[in-house]
Amino acid sequence: MPVASGQYWNGIHGRKPGEAAEDFEGLQMMRALAENMVFLMRSIALGREKYGLPVPEKRVSTNFIR
Repeated sequence: MPVASGQYWNGIHGRKPGEAAEDFEGLQMMRALAENMVFLMRSIALGREKYGLPVPEKRVSTNFIR
């Protein structure tokens, strides 16, 4: 499963309205996470265009109760 990573713990903090906009480290972490998410989504889209999607196999169920 692809996971977009950030720089550190993804979070932004503030107790009162407008305080989160003053958390410059948190804003930077969110920008980095957003950029990594966009990169990952674009990479997946390009791979889908070039290679298509995998063909799913027919499901096989196993009954372990005998």
